[in-house]
Amino acid sequence: MSTGRAEAFSDGVFAIAITLLVLSLRLSGHGTVTSQLLAAWPQYSAYVVSFLTIGIMWMNHHTIVAHVQRVDRPLLVINLLLLMGVVAIPFPTVLVADHLNDDGATAAVVTYGLVMIAISLGFDGLWIYVATHATALGAAVPPEALRQSIPGFTGGLIAYVVATLIALFSPLAALIIFGLLAVYYLFEHLPSPADEPAGTPPAG
Repeated sequence: MSTGRAEAFSDGVFAIAITLLVLSLRLSGHGTVTSQLLAAWPQYSAYVVSFLTIGIMWMNHHTIVAHVQRVDRPLLVINLLLLMGVVAIPFPTVLVADHLNDDGATAAVVTYGLVMIAISLGFDGLWIYVATHATALGAAVPPEALRQSIPGFTGGLIAYVVATLIALFSPLAALIIFGLLAVYYLFEHLPSPADEPAGTPPAG
């Protein structure tokens, strides 16, 4: 099938996941409003990291799908597994928001890291499948160029694993690393669909 329906469904999932993040922003109900707002820094931190992460994931997902003109069943299955992780992000975000400042911080941030690892595996699988089935999926960029980008794009998985291990000793440091990883993926690590040869019809 063409990429249109798969991309529309994926966009909907990303939109729902990023909207649900606002549920992590709430006050304790104890003390003055000012003191509650100041004490809510864990909620702000978790919200910002997760919002940037989902937003940048959406950008990279768009780039991946833009490379192909059609999708097959294996690609749809990989994409579905990826989205299962994306839509789960609000859950560990709330855990981090509620427990970053107490004894539950380690468990909360480790849970967050495990979800990020699962999503990273999904993204890596999606891109590797596209890069290794480029011709069948109608990609216009030469398969060699797509495959050359695999190490740089998939390297974040190792960083997510390391950050999750760091969370066992310093949850706040791990959360900072998760935020830096979002910034890392903000920069282009995939070939641009704009590099396709002239005259190639757009994907979708």
